[in-house]
Order: sequence, then C-alpha cells, then structure tokens
Amino acid sequence: MMKTSSLGSGSHRPLSGQLYKYTNVVKGWQQRWFAVDPETGVLSYYLYDGPGDSIPPGQPARGEAHLAAAVICPSDEDSRTFTINCASGDMLKLRATDARARQEWVNSLRAIAEIHTKAMGANPPLQPREQLAVHDAMASARQQLQATELSDAALARCIESSDSPFPHTDPDLLLLKATSAANMQCLLQCLGILHRQQQYVSVSSGKHSDSDIH
Repeated sequence: MMKTSSLGSGSHRPLSGQLYKYTNVVKGWQQRWFAVDPETGVLSYYLYDGPGDSIPPGQPARGEAHLAAAVICPSDEDSRTFTINCASGDMLKLRATDARARQEWVNSLRAIAEIHTKAMGANPPLQPREQLAVHDAMASARQQLQATELSDAALARCIESSDSPFPHTDPDLLLLKATSAANMQCLLQCLGILHRQQQYVSVSSGKHSDSDIH
C-alpha cells in the first residue's frame, strides 16, 4: 500500500505508505508507516499497527533519513525487499507488500534522492579548484557504484539460474554470491563515509571564509 503523487513540478504532496522495517535479529521485521516529503527530501517513519491508510495526526516520528546522496537498492533476497543507504552511513532495510509496490517505492525514492542530490550542488559559492575536483570525484564514484550494483544483481541472477555444469546450490557459487553482496554493502558504506567527510570539509571551509571576512 502506497499513496503516491506525481513527481512533476506542479505536485509537492508527500509520498506515504506501509512498509516493514528490519530492526535486528531478535525483533526481525516491524510494521511501520513511512512518509517522504519531496520538498525537504526527508523520509520519516512511524509506529503503525494498522489497518488503515494513515497514522493519527500529531504522532511523532520514530526516525528519519535524508535522501540527498542516498543510494536506493532493490535486494536480491526476494522481490519485495530494498535498502536505503544514506550519505550519513545509516542503512534502512525495508520490505514492501509485493514486487510492484517495491518498484514504486524504489522509483519514487530514487527520483527524490536525485533531485536533492543535485540541489546540494546547485548555485554553490565559488570554491577552490581542489574542492571542485572532490565534487567531480564523488559524482564519478556514485556513477561507478550504480554500475557495480547492476553487475552484482546480474551475477546473483546468473547464479540463481545456473544448473549446468554447477547447480545454483553449489557451495562455491553461494560463497561467490554472498561475497559479492557483502562487498557491495561495504562500498556503499564507504561512499557514505566519504560523503560525510566531504560535507565536514565544506562546512569547515565555509566557517574559515566567514572568519576571514569579519
């Protein structure tokens, strides 16, 4: 279940719906209500017992995630699970009601994340050549990571459909699949760390510039 609106320039209504959020090994999957504000690029989630297509007005959020520079990835575990890897290094593992709902969430979240990622670099103040080079490198890293994500998914599909000469349950193939998925997650976490460091350097540079003016 997902309440959506067009992502065109004329629509600014929040996107919302029910998803399952993976908490930990003990608690497993917890039902939550998620709402994303396209204006701020913030995804918030709330306690949700259902049924219903909304939460009580004024209910405080249990948590939130900023979608700017986030990487949203469908999972190869099943057709319903996906992850949101935030620039802060945090990761949300979520599960939709079915494959179609997952695709709708992934497409909508990616569109909003792209808008706010571009907005981070829109009309920036003049920066030294070195900082501009860092921005270019980060953009290149994100593009490379998206290509790597596609390759990882293709490898998983290839292994799952393998029946000759090795079955898809072959231990070496399963190890290869698990290693590839683990490496993918590590790369996403590394990108988040680099992004946080970039933000810290940008803020520090801005403070130094202000102090020089005054």
